[in-house]
Amino acid sequence: MKKSILIVSAFALILFGCKSFKYPTKDVNGQALHYIQISTNYGNMVVKLYNETPKHRDNMMALAKIHYYDNTLFFRVIKDFMMQGGSCDTRNALPGISLGNCDSSYTVPAEILPSIYHKKGALCAARDNNPAKASSSTQFYIAQGKVYNENELRAFAVSRNLKLTEAQIKDYTTIGGIPQLDGQYTVYGEVIEGLNVVDSICNSPTLQYLNDRPLHDAKLSIKVLR
Repeated sequence: MKKSILIVSAFALILFGCKSFKYPTKDVNGQALHYIQISTNYGNMVVKLYNETPKHRDNMMALAKIHYYDNTLFFRVIKDFMMQGGSCDTRNALPGISLGNCDSSYTVPAEILPSIYHKKGALCAARDNNPAKASSSTQFYIAQGKVYNENELRAFAVSRNLKLTEAQIKDYTTIGGIPQLDGQYTVYGEVIEGLNVVDSICNSPTLQYLNDRPLHDAKLSIKVLR
């Protein structure tokens, strides 16, 4: 009897555990999906990492697992554009100083794909001006951008000699984003819960003389959910 109770209890625990995760666990190809949570003093965001960009996905998960981002800041915030984090000089940083000049010793090869773009909530890799467009291994930004009307967006695309997909047109004219960065930086995930946090941080007051550092620190930490 005791053995039967233990088996039933174990089965119930497994069943409950499977149902407790509310996001898809596999993509259309049957490959496991991975998620991180970015916790901030403005609220939390859940981010799905893309399997199409495995080098960036795995790098982010590895850093999150060693708590690299604990006690760091979103150090550069620009309304209607983006918020940037991941610089190691922001860890327990003092107020009143410009931040964002710290990185690790390696880069991540570019994984820039035309089907993945800078819609609002996109998780993207920062980089310097290297010709290979290799990404910073630690610094990232999350897109806010702005909403375009369709005529404005099509005119912009013509001026940049860009071909926009119907998906891009739909997203950029509804939730918004940063189409001018498409094809220039690797996008490797998206916020699927907590877009309001992006707005709260991006719309907060900043200090332009400190490289757009928020007036009130936007603290963050990242953990792997799955």
